[in-house]
Amino acid sequence: MKINWGTAIVIAFAIFISFILYFVIHVQSDSKYDNELVVEEYYKHDAKFGDEMARIQNAQDLAQKPVITNTADGITIVFPELFVPENIKGKVVFYRPSNKKFDFEVPLSGSSLNVPKKKLLGGRWNINMEWQYEGKQYLTKEIIYVE
Repeated sequence: MKINWGTAIVIAFAIFISFILYFVIHVQSDSKYDNELVVEEYYKHDAKFGDEMARIQNAQDLAQKPVITNTADGITIVFPELFVPENIKGKVVFYRPSNKKFDFEVPLSGSSLNVPKKKLLGGRWNINMEWQYEGKQYLTKEIIYVE
């Protein structure tokens, strides 16, 4: 049986469309490929973007900034000595871009914080430190890679 070029093109399109549909269905049904939102309430979060930028600018304007370091023991956050530890209030949010299940937050208490390495999986972590000192609000963002 001889197939003409028009039939061959239709068969090729049908095979290509089947191939694409197979992968779309496979990715949507496999839990390994979760499609999670970065932020649960995106529009509410986006409405407060100007406030967030002001807090980031407050943190950048500081003469001495808190230092976030990745050590062999874990992640350490240290505030400069000019900050009174009792006046520092806030939280540190550890956000794992690849899997929301591993996100967690730790309250700030005192002038230093140490998060042990056993609590952190290897890979990229976005760290958002939301804190206030003497009535002024600050936001420090950092990206850390844990091995």
